[in-house]
Amino acid sequence: QVQLVESGGGLVQPGGSLRLSCAASGSIRSINVMAWYRQAPEKQRELVATITGGGSTSYADSVKGRFTISIDNAKYTVYLSMKSLKPEDTAVYYCNAVLQGPDNLSYHYWGQGTQVTVSS
Repeated sequence: QVQLVESGGGLVQPGGSLRLSCAASGSIRSINVMAWYRQAPEKQRELVATITGGGSTSYADSVKGRFTISIDNAKYTVYLSMKSLKPEDTAVYYCNAVLQGPDNLSYHYWGQGTQVTVSS
């Protein structure tokens, strides 16, 4: 059984910074892709950033230049460093992972979510 555990959310003032972490644990052979999504109240969940096990990244236009996704393959952990935060970044942030199991099959997992609130 694989679990994703997120941490690092909280309340921050506009212009501030936060770093989210998502650690995967369990029977994992390797990371295919890990990603961060977010969902604001009354809005659909949206993709924020992705990173492959090889380190290739992509970002939503709304966060380019402000957010950085990174990965530690040895720790099965993905990070999202967020700076210049805006009130519109307020949302529940979810970790998402496609991981290869010991059977060489790929499985899709979601974290429980962590709240990020940007407000003065």
